[in-house]
Amino acid sequence: MCRLFGLHAGSRPVRATFWLLDAPDSLSEQSRKEPDGAGIGTFDPDGSPRVTKRPLAAWEDHAFAREARELRSTTFLAHVRYASTGAHTLVNTHPFEQDGRLFAHNGAFHGLGRLDARLREFGVAELVQGQTDSERLFALITAESRRAGGDVAEGISRAVGWVAAELPVLALNIIVTTATDLWALRYPATHPLYVLERDPLTEPAPVAPLDARSPRIHSRSTELAESRSVLFATKRMNQNPGWRPMAPGELVHVGPNLVVTSTFPFPDQPAHPLTLADLEPSAAASQMP
Repeated sequence: MCRLFGLHAGSRPVRATFWLLDAPDSLSEQSRKEPDGAGIGTFDPDGSPRVTKRPLAAWEDHAFAREARELRSTTFLAHVRYASTGAHTLVNTHPFEQDGRLFAHNGAFHGLGRLDARLREFGVAELVQGQTDSERLFALITAESRRAGGDVAEGISRAVGWVAAELPVLALNIIVTTATDLWALRYPATHPLYVLERDPLTEPAPVAPLDARSPRIHSRSTELAESRSVLFATKRMNQNPGWRPMAPGELVHVGPNLVVTSTFPFPDQPAHPLTLADLEPSAAASQMP
C-alpha cells in the first residue's frame, strides 16, 4: 500500500530530515517489497513548490531512498508509491505539482476514460503528464478549484464528490499542500489515515524533537522540539498517544496558524464501491496493508 506523510509546521519554515524506505531489509526482502517510486515535496521561501522524486523500480539504485535529505519548509509532503495504475516512470511518481500546489494519493478507482472526458470538458487535460489515476484526480481538483475562484476545499469537495458519484471507487485518501495550508482526506473507510496535533507545551518534559518513523518514511526535526505541528500519516509513526484515525469521509484543513478544522462533505460510501476482488491482481497487491 502507498505511504502518505504530511507535515505542517506553521508559519515559520523549519528544517526536517527525511529518509524514505530506510528500513535495512535483506536482499531477498527487497526483491519482494521494493516500491515503485518515492518523493518529497516542500516549498521555497517565496512559496514556490519544490519536488524531489525518483521512480524506484526494482532494478534501480536505491541510494535516493536510503540517503537522508535535509529540507526546510513550512509544509512537507512525502509519498512512497506502490503502483496500481501507470508505469514506473518519473511522471507517474508522487508528489505531483499543479497551480503551485502539491498532491499525493493512496488508493485506486476505475473509470479513467470518463474522467479523461471530464478533464477535456473543463479544458485541463494537458495537466496530466502520466498514466496514473492519482494525477487525473489532482487535475480534476485543480479544475474545480479554479472554477471555485481558488477555493481548494471546495475544489476537493466538488472533484471527489463527482468521482464518488460517477466512478467505481476503492479509496481516495489524499493530501494537498501549499506553503501555507494543508488539506487531507480519508474516503471512504477502506484505508486508514491518521492525524497528530503535536503541541510540545502539553507533552511531558523533557520536550523531544519530532521523530516520526514508519517502515517506509522517517522524518526528524530538532527545530520542532519547541514548536507546534500537525502530522498526517498512513500509519501511526511514533508512540505519541495523540495520534487519531481520521473518520471515513473526513476532510481536514490545517491553516497557517495550525488551526485544524474538519468537514464531512461526502456520502458514507461511493455510489459504486470497489473491493480488492474487483482489481487486477497487481493492482490488488498494491492496495494490501
